[in-house]
Amino acid sequence: MTAIQKKSDNPIAHLTPEDIEQLGRELDAIRQDVLDSRGADDAAYIRKVIKTQRGLELGSRAVLLFSVFPPAWVLGTAGLSVSKILENMEIGHNVLHGQWDWMRDPKIHSTTWEWDFATPAAQWQHSHNQIHHTYTNVIGKDNDLGYGIMRVDEDQRWSPFHLAQPLWCFLNAVFFEYGIAAYDLDLGATIKKKKLKDPDFQRRAKEVLAKVRKQATKDYVVHPLLSLPTGSFLPTVLANFTANTVRNLWGNSVILCGHFPEGVETFEKRSIEGETRGEWYLRQMLGAANISGSKAMHIMSGNLSHQIEHHLFPDLPSNRYAEIAPKVKALFDKYELTYCARPFPQQVYSAWHKVFRLSLPNGWLATTNVKNAPQQLKLLYAMSTKGPKVRRAAQARLTQEARRKEAAKSKAAEKETVAA
Repeated sequence: MTAIQKKSDNPIAHLTPEDIEQLGRELDAIRQDVLDSRGADDAAYIRKVIKTQRGLELGSRAVLLFSVFPPAWVLGTAGLSVSKILENMEIGHNVLHGQWDWMRDPKIHSTTWEWDFATPAAQWQHSHNQIHHTYTNVIGKDNDLGYGIMRVDEDQRWSPFHLAQPLWCFLNAVFFEYGIAAYDLDLGATIKKKKLKDPDFQRRAKEVLAKVRKQATKDYVVHPLLSLPTGSFLPTVLANFTANTVRNLWGNSVILCGHFPEGVETFEKRSIEGETRGEWYLRQMLGAANISGSKAMHIMSGNLSHQIEHHLFPDLPSNRYAEIAPKVKALFDKYELTYCARPFPQQVYSAWHKVFRLSLPNGWLATTNVKNAPQQLKLLYAMSTKGPKVRRAAQARLTQEARRKEAAKSKAAEKETVAA
């Protein structure tokens, strides 16, 4: 995942500035076609999804009034989990992007919608819509890339802290809504800069705490109390916790699949200086990945299974992404670019493999096998416990060994090709 500008085999080196701007014009035309054809069918779609989600939530919570009985607990928890995923992914995320503002329905509008998530809508819109979608996969600018707690590129210097990266990633997945709230607050940077008493930060922190308190009261006090007459207070608390955890794990997995698998590019800060419309489009194309699957998969992911199309056109109705995906894919083929799309299990594996790989020094995993594992673990221990000088020397050795191994592998592949 080395930044694209530092790759020896830069995947866009064959494109001229004229190619890139022509690509931009063709993508603008795809967007305009959808804008010109939005109408009653699209409005009916989002209203149907909202009605379905609310009905499913209401029905599931009614069943959980009797959650002391195991079948009711399983049925109610499953239904509530699905309803929370729908509300968060296909409804909340997309409404807050302004995808349905053209309807001019004050109840389904980015300026009035508040979602079932710990972070306040307005704070999320700033960090996500304004920052992440503007600086997609730009190292040092896009905090969605690793959420400020993970090493996301080989060119980022490794430190022993990164060994715990898989643990941080897992905990962030389990408590995803709270992690996002902390991220939207820019909590880590604020603590580092010792600006916890800054009036603006304190105002935003109070908004987050108020939202968390409201969500917790609803899920862990009000609804459990309603089930108290049937002896279902504690089972309802557990059901709500389970549903929130399922939603968190699912949402985190979809997001990881969209920006972290193998084949997704990262970019240096300097690369966006004076960036044109065509160049911005190109960065979105290479900085995202899709999940192939069924219509149910697309709906449950908030159509972020079409992450490439979403990043190209974040304000288009989500139900139209499947329609334009073949057109976008055709442009990838036309301009000889790689359209990164895999089934969900493969994308999840690819993303987590990268989480583990980048938690280790560059080249360590590539040069480790069963035979040399004891020596490699000893080296890793030394890099983790000794000073920067030892780490630099060991890293140089690992990088050299990894390059030799890769060169040998390429040479063997060439021989096989010639022989064939």
